[in-house]
Amino acid sequence: MPGAEVSVTAINRLIAVLPGPLRRLAQELLQGDSDRSRSGRGAMTAFAIRVISAGIAFLSQILLARWVGVHEFGIYTYVWVIINVVGTLCALGLSTSAVRFIGEYRTRGEFALMRGFLRTGRSLSLGAGVVAAVMGLMILILARDGVEAYYRVPLGICLVALPAFALTDFHDGVGRAQGWIDLALGPPYIFRPLLLLMFVAAAVASGWPRDAETAVYGAVVATWLTAMGQYLLQKQRMLDRVPAGARHYRLGLWFKVSLPLLLLEGFTLMMTNLDILMLNLFVPPDDIGLYFAAARTISLVAFVHFAITAVAMPRFTALAVEGDAPGVRAVLAEMRLWTWWPSLAGVAGLLILGKPLLWMFGPEFTAGYPVMLVLSGGLLAMAAAGPVQGLLVVTGHQNATAAVLAATVVVNAGLNLALIPLWGLIGAGTATSLSLAFQALVLYVLARRATAGNIPLLASGKMHGAPAE
Repeated sequence: MPGAEVSVTAINRLIAVLPGPLRRLAQELLQGDSDRSRSGRGAMTAFAIRVISAGIAFLSQILLARWVGVHEFGIYTYVWVIINVVGTLCALGLSTSAVRFIGEYRTRGEFALMRGFLRTGRSLSLGAGVVAAVMGLMILILARDGVEAYYRVPLGICLVALPAFALTDFHDGVGRAQGWIDLALGPPYIFRPLLLLMFVAAAVASGWPRDAETAVYGAVVATWLTAMGQYLLQKQRMLDRVPAGARHYRLGLWFKVSLPLLLLEGFTLMMTNLDILMLNLFVPPDDIGLYFAAARTISLVAFVHFAITAVAMPRFTALAVEGDAPGVRAVLAEMRLWTWWPSLAGVAGLLILGKPLLWMFGPEFTAGYPVMLVLSGGLLAMAAAGPVQGLLVVTGHQNATAAVLAATVVVNAGLNLALIPLWGLIGAGTATSLSLAFQALVLYVLARRATAGNIPLLASGKMHGAPAE
C-alpha cells in the first residue's frame, strides 16, 4: 500500500544492528507478509509519524511560549483547547465509526455504501462545524460579560477554524480505516503544527503583535490549509481503491452506531482537557500556561498509545468480522506489549529531561515539573491496559465504553473541584492521573470479558449493539 508501510529494506537494516534476542523478535514480528508482520510495520509507521509530530508540536509550543510570553500563551492554550474539544465533537462520531464501516464495506466489496458513508461524513462534519462556529459567535456577542475580556477576540477568531477541524478529524478516521496511516496522522499532527509555526514566525518577523491573537490567526490558516490538502490527497488515493458508481445510504444504522461514539469521544475529550478547563475557574492564564507546558511535555509519551491504537483498530475489525475471538485476544496481548515498553521508556526519559525541557518554554515554566511527576502515573496505567478502548468500540461495545468514560469524567470533575483549591496545579494533575488509572482498569476488565471464551464476537458479520443491515 503506497505510503502506508515502512520500507522493508530500511527495516532489515535496522533489525541487523539489534542484539540477538531483540533481532529474533523483530524478525518474527516485522518481516514477511503475514497480518502480524504488516501490523508491526504499520505500528512502526504510525509510531514514526507520532514521534515526528510530537517533536514538531513540542517545538511549536516552545516557540509560541517564547514569542508571546506565559500570559498570552495561557490564553492561546485555553482557546485552542476549546476548539479542539468542539471541533472533534462536530465530526458527530463518524470519524470513529468510519474505522468500522469503511473496513466492513471494503471487506465485503459494498462500495456503494462506502461512497455514501464518505459523502455523509464529509458533509455533516463541515455542516456541524459551521453551525457550532455561528453559535459560538452568538454566545460571545450575547453573553460577552460572562467571558473574560482577554479571551473574547482570540476565541472569536479561532471559531472560524471549527469546520476545517471537524473535516480533518473525519478524514483521520477514514485514513485509519484504510490503513493509510500517513494520510490519517500526517496532516493534523505534522503539517498543521508546521504551518502554524511558519505563519506565526512570519508574522512576528513582520512586526505583528506578540500576542494570542497572532497565534490564533496562524491556527485558523493552518487548520484550513491542512483540511483542504488532506481531503484532496485522500480523494485521489480513494479513486485508486474504490471504483466510481452510485451511493447508497443507511443513515439510521450509521447514526445508531455513531451517536454513542460521539458521547464516547466527548467523554474522552473531557478527560483529556478537563483539567485545563477547570483550572480556568481557579487560576489566571499564567498558571494555565505553566500547567499546559508540563502536561503536554509528559504527554508526549501518549503518542505511543495513540499510534498502536491506530494500527490495532482495523486489525480488530477484520478479526471481529470473521468471528475470530481467540485472534482478537492474541492481537490485544501483542499490542499491549507494543504499548507498555516504549511508554515506560518514554516516561523515564521525559522525567530525566523534564526540567531542561520545561526551561525551553521559558525559565518560569520549570515550576511545572512536579505536575509531570504526578501525571506520569496515569499515563503508565493507560499504557499497561493497551488499546482496549479501540477494541471495545469496533466490537460493538461502544455503549458500555461510553458509560465508563462518563463515570471517569464525573470522577475527574469531582477530584478537580476538590483538589485544585487545595493543591493548585498539583491538584489538577493528581485528579487527572487518578482518573486515568480508574478508566484504564475498568476498560481492561470490560475488554477481558468481551473477548472471553470462544463465542464469536461478530456472528455472521453483525456487530453487537447494531441491527443487521
